[in-house]
Amino acid sequence: MNDSVSRTPRARRPRRTPVLMAGAVAALLVGLSACGSSDDSDSSASASSSGAADGAFPAKVATKFGEVTVDKAPKRIVALGWGDAETVLALGGQPVGASDWLAFGGEGVGPWAKGKYDKSPQIIGTMEPEYEKIAALQPDLILDTKSSGDKTRYDTLSKIAPTVGVPEGGDQYMISWEKQTEMISAALGVKDKGDKLIADTESKFEAAAKAHPEFKGSTIALGSRTSEGYGAYVSGTGRMDFVERLGFKNSPAIQAKAGEGFSVSISKENLDLLDADLTVMSPIGIPATDISNDPLYKAVPSVKAGHSLVFDDEGLSQAFATDSVLSTVYALDKVVPLFAEKMK
Repeated sequence: MNDSVSRTPRARRPRRTPVLMAGAVAALLVGLSACGSSDDSDSSASASSSGAADGAFPAKVATKFGEVTVDKAPKRIVALGWGDAETVLALGGQPVGASDWLAFGGEGVGPWAKGKYDKSPQIIGTMEPEYEKIAALQPDLILDTKSSGDKTRYDTLSKIAPTVGVPEGGDQYMISWEKQTEMISAALGVKDKGDKLIADTESKFEAAAKAHPEFKGSTIALGSRTSEGYGAYVSGTGRMDFVERLGFKNSPAIQAKAGEGFSVSISKENLDLLDADLTVMSPIGIPATDISNDPLYKAVPSVKAGHSLVFDDEGLSQAFATDSVLSTVYALDKVVPLFAEKMK
């Protein structure tokens, strides 16, 4: 499954290349600097309510592009990476700009983060962020921890403000909720708060695994279908990390096909690759019935035996896709009972 199959499609803004945008961004920054005013009380009030609480600074964060230093508590955070904004909210911050990767609308977050914004953020494009719009927000910190890892994107963003990009090995969104929380809490100067969030979430996984010993060692096939076809996820991705923490292991037949991406394509003729002790499918941009009513899918042995689950609740599929510290807890509460029911 290629990237276009693996991610939920959403409306894209007009295409602009980062190289061409860099000059426009620089010009805009000069203009903003000239017209800004340090005694603007409205701006100051907005800034003080939009960032993280005072913490340990200067803060240093290791990334693929080198160590990034955040000198003081950021007041105007733009969170661009997939799930970055939710992580800031979980840590007590308030992004002034954020990307809506799954086209939630409104504040750009799923149900697990509803009500956490004091003021709605400016929504920024995802795959190709609108650099002028970001610069106009006058950020003092940009977060892009769960992203493509593209250097041109990073270089353009870092001209606007200190930017915490992907970690080493984090290209193409290959970063866990745990690492995302660790990096963002460090950048916000609230590492202890991040450590507690991680520990609390890990405890929830441990409790769920202990409550369901039948998960341990059972094979699982995590797949999805889009308008382009079927695919399955491989180890090293957020979705697989989730189920592996519960005790499952990825289907050996699927894992054997793993390449550099986070998923593999599966032709209709080879849907038996989805056979496992438990088969879990997500519809992406299509009705769930396109999977559950597909005769070829229904012929998969695990499906015929009743050991399969198709997410007809869009929120569950989106929680898996987001894989932030907030969406992970939401998914744990919702899907563990469903997994257990299908394992009987």
